[in-house]
Amino acid sequence: MSAPEPMPVVVVGGLHADARRATVERLLHEVPDSVALLHDLSAGPAGEVRRSVRDATGELSRGETPLVNDCACCALREDLVPELERLAESGLTRLAVVELWDSVEPRGMAEVVAADGAGLFRLTNVVTAVDPSLVLACLSNSDDLSDTGLAAAPTDRRTVADTFARQLEYAPVLAVADSPGTGLDDLALLRQLHPTAVQIPIGSGTWAAAAVAGFDVNAAATAQHPACARLPHDCHEHGVSTLVWQRRRPFHSGRLYEALEDLCCAAARSRGRFWLADRPDSLLAWDAAGGALCVESAGPWMAALPDAAWELMPAERRTAAALDWHPEHGDRCQHLVFTSPGLDRDGLVSLLESCLLTDAELAAGPQDLPRPTGFDELLDFAA
Repeated sequence: MSAPEPMPVVVVGGLHADARRATVERLLHEVPDSVALLHDLSAGPAGEVRRSVRDATGELSRGETPLVNDCACCALREDLVPELERLAESGLTRLAVVELWDSVEPRGMAEVVAADGAGLFRLTNVVTAVDPSLVLACLSNSDDLSDTGLAAAPTDRRTVADTFARQLEYAPVLAVADSPGTGLDDLALLRQLHPTAVQIPIGSGTWAAAAVAGFDVNAAATAQHPACARLPHDCHEHGVSTLVWQRRRPFHSGRLYEALEDLCCAAARSRGRFWLADRPDSLLAWDAAGGALCVESAGPWMAALPDAAWELMPAERRTAAALDWHPEHGDRCQHLVFTSPGLDRDGLVSLLESCLLTDAELAAGPQDLPRPTGFDELLDFAA
């Protein structure tokens, strides 16, 4: 007798709670014998997580579990996996819908489900539910989650904008609410922020197939890595623009540092990778939303590695470097993408260009450049 097929699991998340709940309800009604699990973290700052299990007819059970080491993901992992195992072993659940609480990001939970199935269950898709009329407001919101009652734990220091951006850009499927306040510019912004996503209206009748379409956590992680991220293309529609700026010349650290505030406030969302003249080996990641910028080292450029180390790098990373290879600089490059309504493209390009090394500085070499300390502090490097 053959072993039963693993129970399909779909993860549904998003800060837009009404859209998320509507998506989950649609799945429960479209897929017979489906069950939804929700871990409510509204009491997370007090150290408690509330779990509920429901189907299309209503709530089946509820319980509580303590927050583990002030870590929401740890608490969910400790409680979610046994619940999924119980549902799978019963043989009665055709689809398990993991509904993420408002500020929980899907990547961590998707990787937990994918890693811990043990043949009993398998991750079949990740969905972020979105109300297009609220996208710009969320991306512009620099409030801390703790100030809005959305912190997942006492130590949660994320903002609304950066949390929403990661929720939106990780999922390959967007469940789109039919909101009366949605304009053509809202839909254009959503398309430009995540052009590779499959957008499905929440009210459509295709969710049974979408829930089990398949999901690869390794490919999803690669698509988020700064060295090989799938960044949007240049675009302009309905007053919303995406500017893709690529150059081979390094930035002058001092001039770029002085321009950071203007650059990160120039667009609702910006991201990409860049390099500094005084840090030629470091691939630096750029991630900005809500007027706040995160800059961090994402490891070395492939051009900075000895040939023997190439084989130790993921194939996707080697491929991305080879496709973007320059005879002098290797894979070192500036590749920044800015998306926003009313984007001042010319002004932004002018500001970015002013931060590059001049011909004279490039000819003189890095030894003649001053060593600013701004990025030392920002990147937590020793001066």
